[in-house]
Amino acid sequence: MANPPTPPIPLAARPVLFLDVDGPLIPFGSAQGYPVYESPGAPTEADGHPLLSRLDPALGPRLAGLPCELVWATTWMDDANACLAPRLGLPDLPVADWPEPSAEDLRSGTHWKTAGLVAWAAGRAFVWVDDEIGDADRRWVSAHHPGPALLHRVDPRIGLGDGDFAALESWLRARAG
Repeated sequence: MANPPTPPIPLAARPVLFLDVDGPLIPFGSAQGYPVYESPGAPTEADGHPLLSRLDPALGPRLAGLPCELVWATTWMDDANACLAPRLGLPDLPVADWPEPSAEDLRSGTHWKTAGLVAWAAGRAFVWVDDEIGDADRRWVSAHHPGPALLHRVDPRIGLGDGDFAALESWLRARAG
């Protein structure tokens, strides 16, 4: 007998997944290069960012299938919804905003996004997917965030891959019960 389907998790109870763009979604490439993708109906390279051809449209459905609330956490800000979401088949997503880094942020060695993302999460469980996460960020989040958090560093040469999705899905499903 099959298990009944899991009911959807109310949005407010779902973990947040903060998603960086440059590195995780748009890889910088390696000595072997990087794949180039065509996006039917999307603007051409001449119409936008010269690296958009590196954005794999198959990532959109994979991200949308994760049991979380997706939030852009990128310097692309609102341009992520205008340029990236249509290529990925995603709806407009919330965009995390953060204050300028404080002197304490700079002294602690944390990423300039760290404190702002913790404030945005407001105690909710969250995942932060970025290529610039370090040990100082993990220590700071552990000391300042009351809920569970996964800071997942992606190799910027190759971007989000199967191993990353396996880790994200496992962590998120564990939080979903």
